[in-house]
Amino acid sequence: MIDLTLIGIGTGDPDQLTLAAIRAMNAADLILLPRKGGEKADLIAVRRDMCARVLTGATRTVEFDLPVRRQQGDYLGAVQDWHDAIAACWAEQIAVHLPDGGRLALLVWGDPSLYDSTLRIADRLRAQGMALRVSVVPGISSLHALTAAHAITLNALAEPVVITTGRQLRDHGWPAQADSVAVMLDGGCAFQVVDPTGVHIWWGAYLGMAHQALIAGSLESVGPRIVAKRAALRARHGWIMDVYLMRKERG
Repeated sequence: MIDLTLIGIGTGDPDQLTLAAIRAMNAADLILLPRKGGEKADLIAVRRDMCARVLTGATRTVEFDLPVRRQQGDYLGAVQDWHDAIAACWAEQIAVHLPDGGRLALLVWGDPSLYDSTLRIADRLRAQGMALRVSVVPGISSLHALTAAHAITLNALAEPVVITTGRQLRDHGWPAQADSVAVMLDGGCAFQVVDPTGVHIWWGAYLGMAHQALIAGSLESVGPRIVAKRAALRARHGWIMDVYLMRKERG
């Protein structure tokens, strides 16, 4: 039996680790740390730093190379294939490093429940017959890191929030009945498809990390700044993770 704990670790700041996360990390026999290629070395470095700071016992850490998702063809099909490949990597590491079972932990960026597929990948292992018990330690999500960085609320008073992706915003526009829209997984500034009139945006990249960047203002005035800033940051670091919240002004 493998006891798998998925631990939300926030968005890059080791101080975002909860006491529950620290306890879970130290209770594990093994923590698997994914490498995502040289241009995303910052991400594995953050995980290494967190482990170095909080591990006090015999927990082992093992790094492995994460498969790369293909960019061509059907998007959902590519994601499904990618998840299959990741599940195969997990199974291989478990067979090598926990052949007799034990307590395994994975450190999940942000929170495991919000636009993250780690739980779905774990389901694949169970579907393949692995004896697997899964538990989750919640973490600070990128949305909460964003609203904290800008010192704002996620929702307007008594109004709903729609959480969506850049792909959905680009394909379908502003969600119906939404006062506030939070956008994640946006590879190309999808807010450019939105009529900017009366819309305020709060944007953040590398939240919780040393090179965190923030821009806020009316979409009409700061939208071009965000596009330019995002391109410059991606060129400088080789990768970018960003998120933003938009809200329509009343009246």
